[in-house]
Amino acid sequence: MVESESDSVSAPNAGTDRSRAIPISLHDITDLISDLARDRPIFHSEADFQHALAWCMHKSIPGCRVRLECRPFPHEAMYLDIWLPEIGVALELKYRTRQLSLHCKGESFELCDQRSQDSGCYDYLKDIQRLEKLRSLPNARAGFAILLTNDPWYWKHPSRQSTNDAAFRLHEGRTITGEMAWSERASAGTKKGHEAPIRLSGTYELNWQEYSSTGNGRNQRFRYLLIETSHGIDSEMN
Repeated sequence: MVESESDSVSAPNAGTDRSRAIPISLHDITDLISDLARDRPIFHSEADFQHALAWCMHKSIPGCRVRLECRPFPHEAMYLDIWLPEIGVALELKYRTRQLSLHCKGESFELCDQRSQDSGCYDYLKDIQRLEKLRSLPNARAGFAILLTNDPWYWKHPSRQSTNDAAFRLHEGRTITGEMAWSERASAGTKKGHEAPIRLSGTYELNWQEYSSTGNGRNQRFRYLLIETSHGIDSEMN
């Protein structure tokens, strides 16, 4: 049964061997997402996506507990979307949508037009930053950041390079690493709630994959970005 848990992530003794093979690989997560897409090609919300993926993992990994909204650091207001305590795997999810109304598999879906893509990119990169930080925990062995969207803006190459959010763009084939910050021209309103630079210690190539197609109409193609995080950084997260 999928459970929600607000307690901090428990750590085993300091002798945990983190050199062992990670029990869930990038390929395994891709297979789980493919399985999920066949049953759930579309979601009502990010919470719906989170619960559906957690349930899929619960069914696919026997004997492994699945926890939602866990706190890895007891004195920080940081929560993990999905945590698998037996194998030390964390997942962070984002679901960004454009307007779409349709009937699919016996359900009616009304997706809102979220826009604010610059903030969406920032938030996904911050998920990667947060997952990198988990490498300081002795029982954290892998992290995966997933962004699922029906908004082509995220994966398409920008028509202009000199935008306020250029450092945060997530288009196909881009490599992200190091510090990323807003352009000096970005207004306080644009940056509100997202002021701090993103700092990544790992280097990641962005390769979008197909998730589902709910038809041939506008905004009916869903794609996802999946990143497995590298070792963390020592600097304090915001």
